[in-house]
Amino acid sequence: MSPIQIIFPILFIILGPFVGGLMDGIDRKLSARLQGRIGPSILQPFYDVRKLMNKQVIGVNRAQYALLLSYLLLMIVTGLLFFSGSDILMSVFVLSTASIFLYFAVVETGSPYNTIASNRELVQIMAYEPAVILMCVGFYLVAGSFNVHDIMQSETIMITRMPGFFIAFLFALAVKLRKSPFDVSTGHHAHQELVQGIKTEMGARNLAIFQIAEWYESALLMGMVALFIVDRRPLSFFFGALLVLAVYLFMILLDNTAARIKYTKMLKIVWIATILFSGLNLLVLMLMR
Repeated sequence: MSPIQIIFPILFIILGPFVGGLMDGIDRKLSARLQGRIGPSILQPFYDVRKLMNKQVIGVNRAQYALLLSYLLLMIVTGLLFFSGSDILMSVFVLSTASIFLYFAVVETGSPYNTIASNRELVQIMAYEPAVILMCVGFYLVAGSFNVHDIMQSETIMITRMPGFFIAFLFALAVKLRKSPFDVSTGHHAHQELVQGIKTEMGARNLAIFQIAEWYESALLMGMVALFIVDRRPLSFFFGALLVLAVYLFMILLDNTAARIKYTKMLKIVWIATILFSGLNLLVLMLMR
């Protein structure tokens, strides 16, 4: 096992929520600027979570805390698998399992708002899963392995052979990060949702756990973006960071310029993009073998 396979998982556990929280804070700040407002401090997400941890816990359903905690733990396990260089396909399966635990945490409350939001969350899972799984297949066809470490040791810059998979993954990323126009199950900003979708019945510690899990997920997804650039050359980490920054800023711009669409239309758009871009790229790679 290389030093990177040991250091990266440790850094993910320690720095993952801080990176995700800073991304959230910068997102809020830039979104406010784009809307002509000053906006909160970039550290505001951390202040919010600290305040939530100190609030009185009034659980709508006792099972929600355990389910959300499982969601958080599975998100951490997913990151550990990915950043330790393990099987990327297994990482995606664990990530999907985490999403199912989130679904159960939402639907268990019995709230009509949560019932609607949980159904939309399932549709979101159906929308992005094919694109993410096909991305893993693309990595295998190019690198000859599903292992993240083997993909990073390849002499090929993945995005040069997988441009279609990358474009399809951007659609999936917008859904996973809950960015407009695909934020159908919840909204990050006050102008998007009067009732906060899957977060409607979460409060105090439960909402804080959900937020921390989302921060871990944001850090994990940015790592997957970097995998399209990073290879055995040390300089590739710099270009991977530039790609992550570009994608991150693009998602913020998209979130503030696109209007939310209906969940049925979201499903059609993401599936069409997956079939068109990933399908064509997959066909080309198979013909080249």
